[in-house]
Amino acid sequence: MKTLRCRECGRIREFEPAYVCEDCFGPLEVAYDLAAVRHRISRASIASGPNTIWRYHELLPVPAGEPIDLGTGFTPLVQANNLGKALGLDHLYVKNDTLNPTGSFKDRNVAVATNFALSYGFDTLSCSSTGNLAGSVAAYAARAGLRGLVFIPAGLEPGKVGAAGAYGATIVEVDGTYDDVNRLCAELADQYRWAIVNVNLRPFYSEGSKTLAFEVVEQLGWRAPDHIVVPVAAGSLLAKTAKAFQELVGVGLLDQASTRIHAAQAEGCAPVSTAVRQGLDRITPVRANSIAKSLAIGNPADGRYAARAVRASDGWATACPEASVVGGMALLAETEGILSEPAGGVVVAGLRQLVDEGRVRRDETVVICITGSGLKTTELFEPLNGRRLRLAKARASEFVQALAEAEKTPVAVA
Repeated sequence: MKTLRCRECGRIREFEPAYVCEDCFGPLEVAYDLAAVRHRISRASIASGPNTIWRYHELLPVPAGEPIDLGTGFTPLVQANNLGKALGLDHLYVKNDTLNPTGSFKDRNVAVATNFALSYGFDTLSCSSTGNLAGSVAAYAARAGLRGLVFIPAGLEPGKVGAAGAYGATIVEVDGTYDDVNRLCAELADQYRWAIVNVNLRPFYSEGSKTLAFEVVEQLGWRAPDHIVVPVAAGSLLAKTAKAFQELVGVGLLDQASTRIHAAQAEGCAPVSTAVRQGLDRITPVRANSIAKSLAIGNPADGRYAARAVRASDGWATACPEASVVGGMALLAETEGILSEPAGGVVVAGLRQLVDEGRVRRDETVVICITGSGLKTTELFEPLNGRRLRLAKARASEFVQALAEAEKTPVAVA
């Protein structure tokens, strides 16, 4: 029921640890016999499964049996009435993946990759990372009893680096960009039999991303939204979102999916958005320089497929000003009580652009993907703490005066 298929030439390969086509050297992905899966899956069978990504196990590349897990997936889909009012939307939803076990959507990918690695006898779980993936790999390695070894560019947010260390992984910091780190990991994948999840296990790892879109459709009552806005780093989440909609139709869980998929990037690293906006089928690598470090991948592995997915869905791509990112984070926090890392600010700022340009209408159903927790990047919220009060003495009169000044209201005289 499951094979590997080249994303370029379409050649089929045995289902095994492999990631490059032997004929054209194109990337491989997991393919399913959807007609066969249709007879094994239903809305009822999914509803009776666990409240994790494993409720969709028929459409994931994992062996039979109980998976190693941390409780990943089935995160809330929040109807965001306050944020919607601020942006002029009546049916806005937030897919809140900050509530995954390590605070990001990467747990979805790593959960699948870890179980695949265990089934094929790997003893080391590794990755190249901009931060969130390092923490997820470290946590899953600890849970599975594997050696954890993560590679990151120097200068990442301390909260993300500290989390990976807390789970017991060995952290390798490299002076350079994420793309430099990823090239190193590609070399090491040829020298060691390690499960480098986003390199030599990428076809299997990336399938975990689909579960976010599976959940959105199920949580909307088995209907696809009109729009979904996805932050783009390597491009896998967006490309797999499109694949998820196609597979749900293919197995009969959806009658149709006409969702417009929109890519959100920041100006300091927007190679996919640039390609979409210029109508190009190739991605021109850039030197990343963005406050949104988790999205700062200048040469995205799945960028070409993400751009194609956007165009095929009649979606669009945004590249918000760097100065608007923290404002987007703040707006989400102040309206919906959801604390996001900069990637979420990029998505909110991107959605505002889409609304302003008339690409999203007030009456349409819109989902934004918030993929990482702001608890790892709290230092970015420091400039926004304008209402923090400090009292020299614990006196009510001093408090009233300070509060009035902070809120710019007249002081009531008793």
